[in-house]
Amino acid sequence: MKKKRKWNDYMWLVSSAYFTMGFFNIVFAWLGIICFMIPLLMAIIGGTKGYCNSYCGRGQLFLQIGNSLGLSHGKVAPRWLSSKWFRNGFLVFFLFFFVQMIVLTVNVARGAESLSETIHLLWTFNVPWGWAYPMHVVPWVAQFAFGLYGIMLTSLIVGVVLTIVYRPRTWCVFCPMGNMTQMICKLKNN
Repeated sequence: MKKKRKWNDYMWLVSSAYFTMGFFNIVFAWLGIICFMIPLLMAIIGGTKGYCNSYCGRGQLFLQIGNSLGLSHGKVAPRWLSSKWFRNGFLVFFLFFFVQMIVLTVNVARGAESLSETIHLLWTFNVPWGWAYPMHVVPWVAQFAFGLYGIMLTSLIVGVVLTIVYRPRTWCVFCPMGNMTQMICKLKNN
């Protein structure tokens, strides 16, 4: 008997739409803020990781790629990926790039730096992305969008690679948002 699907089983479509829309118009990258705010609010208000467990479109996308498309090797990931030191270290690493993105956005807004129409991919490479920039958008708005899309696209690429090499949702064991919500839940429930 097939399991009846619920509406939240299709959240992977939302994640796919986000990356598609941002590819063609970088301003849509601002929608990524929702992916940051909702899990944090659910953890703060409800004290649970309900977003990660039921609504995360990215996690569901990894399940689609790994299970539905059969692209996962199904191997167990190395234990160090789920270790506390790695999860917390990766969270600090992620927050560093997030703060760097905000600083660059503020500098563009102040006129201290000019808009960089690039995606900072895999924390190393600046990939030109100018075709997705509508000229009528305020430069600092576009700068934040380029930065956020770069962070989101990088995490997608890392997650897809981990899904293929190991199991679907391997990314989830050290996802910065999941780690932050887990910390919030522990504080709230103690």
